[in-house]
Amino acid sequence: MNPLKTFMLLAAMTALFMVFGFMVGGPGGAFLALIFASAMNLFTYWNADKIVLRTYNARPVTVEDSDPVIRAYVTDVIGLAEGAGMPLPAICVIDNDQPNAFATGRDPDHAAVCATTGLLARLSRDEIRAVMAHELAHVKNRDTLTMTITATFAGAISAIANIGLFFGGDRDRPGGIFGTIALAILAPLAAALVQMAISRTREYEADRVGAEIAGDPGALARALQKIETLARGGEVNHEAERHPATAHMFIINPLSGQGADNLFSTHPATANRVEALMSLAGEMGRKSPARGSAVPITGSDPAGPWG
Repeated sequence: MNPLKTFMLLAAMTALFMVFGFMVGGPGGAFLALIFASAMNLFTYWNADKIVLRTYNARPVTVEDSDPVIRAYVTDVIGLAEGAGMPLPAICVIDNDQPNAFATGRDPDHAAVCATTGLLARLSRDEIRAVMAHELAHVKNRDTLTMTITATFAGAISAIANIGLFFGGDRDRPGGIFGTIALAILAPLAAALVQMAISRTREYEADRVGAEIAGDPGALARALQKIETLARGGEVNHEAERHPATAHMFIINPLSGQGADNLFSTHPATANRVEALMSLAGEMGRKSPARGSAVPITGSDPAGPWG
C-alpha cells in the first residue's frame, strides 16, 4: 500500500476516534480523542508490530533450534527471502494448535513472519514454504504496516465502546442513554469496517507473489485448503478470538464461522483463492490440485517436514 493510501487510512481512523470520542464525552471527548489518536498514530507506526507479537506470545527461532521441524522452517524462510532479494525478517513461532501464519512490521527492514506450531505440525514442508512465501509477499508488498496499524486501531475503537458502556447513563452526554447503546453497537461494527479498508485484493496479490517466490502455486493451494478445514473443524485460536481485530492479519481467518467473499469478510473465499492459484499453476506449468478434488488434511510428505 502506497504512502498516500496509508495516510488516508490513518486519517479515517482518526476521524472515527473523534466521532466516538464525541459520543462518549461531547466536544471535550472529541478533542481528547484527537490528541489520543495523534499520539497513537506515532506510537503504532513504531510499535504496532511489537504489540501484535506480544499479543500472540510469538517467540523468535533460529537454525540452531533443537527441533528439526523448526530448523527446516527457519532454513526455508531464509532461502525464500534471499531468493526474493529481501532483507531477512525476524522468524517467529506461536504456540497454537490451529495451523496459521501472519507477517507484521512497518517495512521490509523491520518485519517478522510467524507460523503457529499447528502449521508446522500439520502441513508438509513444501506447503509450509508456500505459506511463508505468502507472508514474505505481504512484507515485500509493504502490506504489513497497514495490517498492524489497522489491527491496533480497530481494537482501540472497540475499546471505546466498552468505555462508553462503563460510563453510560449520562443524559447530558450527546445522545444520552440511546447514544450509549448506539455506541456499543456501532463501535465494533466500525472496527470491522476499518479492517475491510484493507482490501481483500491484497490476499490475492500476496497469493500470486508468494506462489512466484516459492515457485509452487499448487503447494499454497493445498495449504490454504488444509488450514481452512482444520480451522473450521475445531482447532480454535483462543488469542485471535480474544483479539478479533487482528484476524485480518492471518493467511486464513482464524475466527470461527467465517464464510465466502462478502462485505464483512476479512479474507477472500478460500475456494476463490485456490482457483486463482490453480490458474497460475497452469501458467507456470506446475502441477496443481484438480478442480473440485478433495485435498487430504492429514499427514505430511513421506520425508517429513525436514526431509
